[in-house]
Amino acid sequence: MIKKIILSGFLLFSIASFAQEGTASPYSFFGIGDVRYKGTTEMRSMAGIGIEQDSIHINLDNPASYANLKLTTFSMGGSYSNTNLKSINQSATTKRSTLDFLAIGLPVTNKLGVGFGLIPYSSVGYKVESISVDLNQNSSRFDGKGGVNKVFLGAGYKISPKWSVGADAQYSFGNIQTNNLEFVTDIPVGTTESNDVTITGINFNTGVMFQTKIKPKLNFYSSLNYSLESKLKSVALRNIATVIFDPDYNLSVVDKADEITRTRNLKLPSTITFGAGIGESRKWLLGAQISTRAAASLANSYNSLSNVSYESSHKYSLGGYFIPNYNSFTSYTKRIVYRGGLKFEKTGLVVNSQSINDLGVTLGIGFPITGTFSNVNLGFELGKKGTTSSNLVQENYANFSLSLSLNDKWFEKRKFN
Repeated sequence: MIKKIILSGFLLFSIASFAQEGTASPYSFFGIGDVRYKGTTEMRSMAGIGIEQDSIHINLDNPASYANLKLTTFSMGGSYSNTNLKSINQSATTKRSTLDFLAIGLPVTNKLGVGFGLIPYSSVGYKVESISVDLNQNSSRFDGKGGVNKVFLGAGYKISPKWSVGADAQYSFGNIQTNNLEFVTDIPVGTTESNDVTITGINFNTGVMFQTKIKPKLNFYSSLNYSLESKLKSVALRNIATVIFDPDYNLSVVDKADEITRTRNLKLPSTITFGAGIGESRKWLLGAQISTRAAASLANSYNSLSNVSYESSHKYSLGGYFIPNYNSFTSYTKRIVYRGGLKFEKTGLVVNSQSINDLGVTLGIGFPITGTFSNVNLGFELGKKGTTSSNLVQENYANFSLSLSLNDKWFEKRKFN
């Protein structure tokens, strides 16, 4: 049964990952869009903490975790986002539903595990208007959609009861479409610049995990992973045309100039993440994590602006979980997992000399499926990104996430025919 679910999930996710608009942020105009959180609902509910060597949950950040899987694990999740966009003078509300990840982890031996899957890496989705009341000045309308996805394949190996190491390879691919319409207010004729951008690239990620007992019921956990610097190849096809449009901005081309193709290499900087914490196995966990990334070089030919730059990025997380009684036979509620966390991220984007930061609180709950090691997970995230200073936009968001983690044994010989 789980194999049929996995096949259906991959088909659904591969179709939806191309069709969905995963963000409504005006900041997704820059670079390759909003960089999405890479992780499961379980980790997201703890502000991204992934330090424990878990045997039934996939850790998408650190490939060393695959070595600790005891069962074949299939995990798939999505989210719903409600965001209030606020400037000094205006506000608007947007809503999005997206698929966030699909992954499979396989224990090959007692020491070796592999993982593979598909995740959206970044999303572009914005519609911005600047309408001038002065007929001597042009009005503008910008819109964009698309993003970058990643297919990954990795392996983890347990070199001792305390230490695990791992690595994975990731292939990035995606398409971004943008359009800029310039016109005079109340005149349904204008000029457009449209860009159709194809992005591809390969990068690698390595990881180490360590755990040891401090006391008979108290463990120490730590995790370190390093993503190597890599390049993305961007091929942008640009079109400039004279158009007429209706009140809904449906465009009809009147005259089109020759197409121009531009190729550019974008730089994804190296990233290092370290986390540590303490806890009692299958009872509670409290941990902290820091992730740092060098300044990116992601400006493309169509979104390179003088008032936009990139700086080093830092993310700080604090989170954990609590299970009242993992082995309770009399009370289902005592087997529920309660999660929470706090996060602060300096995203690395600088607009009008203002750093774009992200601050949030996370909560989550995990429901075990009786009679199995599988579970259903719900997450909630409330936060603020950006600022209204310097004529910018502040995003106040509420994200709801849902995931399914199915666990089963594969490759076992039948004892009876």
